[in-house]
Amino acid sequence: MKRDGMQEHDSVRRGVYVLPNLLTSGCLFMGFYSIATTYTAGYEKAAMAIVGAAIFDGLDGRVARMTGTTTRFGVEYDSLADVIAFGTAPAFLAYGWALSGFGRWGWMASFLYLICG
Repeated sequence: MKRDGMQEHDSVRRGVYVLPNLLTSGCLFMGFYSIATTYTAGYEKAAMAIVGAAIFDGLDGRVARMTGTTTRFGVEYDSLADVIAFGTAPAFLAYGWALSGFGRWGWMASFLYLICG
């Protein structure tokens, strides 16, 4: 049986584990927002969302290391968020803004960026 102080400490510790994942979710959201605004021709907002994703991405790893809450799930989740925010979203933005007029060659160039990322 745990003492009251231990239960409080455990719940605080669990809350600290959530913080890096919330920041990673922010990065993922910004990537999704970039794709959504590109779809509606909001290219400047889409580009700013990618910059916002970079800020969230820089914070999540730093917070995880600072708090000692690095997990295997967090590493994999961060990788997924990075593919969306720094691979798919910029490729979609480049295609929507500049490459769509080139037809098949345009989407192939965008996809090439994505697979190289």
